Amino acid sequence: MKTYEAGALTALADPTRRAIFEMVAQQPRGVAELALELPVSRPAVSQHLKVLKDAALVRDRPEGARRIYAVDPRGLAAVREYFEQFWQASLGSFRDAAEGTAPPIQEER
Repeated sequence: MKTYEAGALTALADPTRRAIFEMVAQQPRGVAELALELPVSRPAVSQHLKVLKDAALVRDRPEGARRIYAVDPRGLAAVREYFEQFWQASLGSFRDAAEGTAPPIQEER
């Protein structure tokens, strides 16, 4: 696993960060707007956003005196690529089973 994938998965392991990420994925938002919908303070939301940003899952842009956070497609692509390898392996196993070319499963004793 590459370092940036591990960082992204670690960042998303926290339920509050995952909620923030999902909210930002729906629509770009500022810290205050996110804090209104979460049971944590603005400073806590800012800290969670910093972790998500360091993991390349979100990026920010200035809008007046505030910053607006949105999903960073590059980081999301890395996470998708990580999971894609498992999906491709599963599809290959399914194909082999459907075609009858899969090796027999040996039971452990």
